[in-house]
Amino acid sequence: MDREKIIRLLNRVRQKKISVEDAFCALREFPYEDIGFAKVDHLRAMRTGMPEVVFCQGKTIGQIVSICRAVAKKNNAVLLTRADAAVFKAVKRAFPSAVYDKLAGTIAIRKKKTGLHGKISVVCAGTADIPVAQEAAVTAQIFGNRVERLYDVGVAGLHRLLDRFDRISDSSCIIVCAGMDGALPSVIGGLSSCPVIAVPTSIGYGANFKGIAPLLTMLNSCSPNVSVVNVNNGFGAGYIASLINRKNERF
Repeated sequence: MDREKIIRLLNRVRQKKISVEDAFCALREFPYEDIGFAKVDHLRAMRTGMPEVVFCQGKTIGQIVSICRAVAKKNNAVLLTRADAAVFKAVKRAFPSAVYDKLAGTIAIRKKKTGLHGKISVVCAGTADIPVAQEAAVTAQIFGNRVERLYDVGVAGLHRLLDRFDRISDSSCIIVCAGMDGALPSVIGGLSSCPVIAVPTSIGYGANFKGIAPLLTMLNSCSPNVSVVNVNNGFGAGYIASLINRKNERF
């Protein structure tokens, strides 16, 4: 329930168009809905502009579907992350419009189409980094952003990036996913005037240490417009990029 609906409801009580009891029933899920095993935060969209996202890992399929139903009651768009095919099968039965991105491990539900704004670019160094990049791209898109994807343009063949850089140069924000040595965000940061969000991936040989090596490289970037999220955290990058893009659109 958003702020305007709450104000309208309270005004109807003052005008004696509805009883206090009826208003209390309407507000019983304010500020969250307790469904036993979860407390669904219906005010998150009002506070942050983004609805609650369903993180599937560690939850049962029944819990996921129940949470999803609760979130969908109050929001136009629902995003589920770290979902597998079994979760999608169950969600699809409840929400026929659900779309599954197998690479990203995401499920997106949108009750009605809305316009896309601004431009966020998602770049990855190698083909093996695409799943993390896709998680970022799907997240940014369901939150209402126009997304440009540019994949497999790592520093081992830098001409691949330079040949296509015009596609991403006008972005409000660029998300860069890379494993191995994690050098690509610094390169793109040095070529860009917008914020760059670096996402280390766990792709690489032994000294990659499952993403620790690129994480440290990105944290030590000499490009001052580069910030870093956790290893394989495409969702976090897509979320932050959405906030940046929204601020740019507002002003």
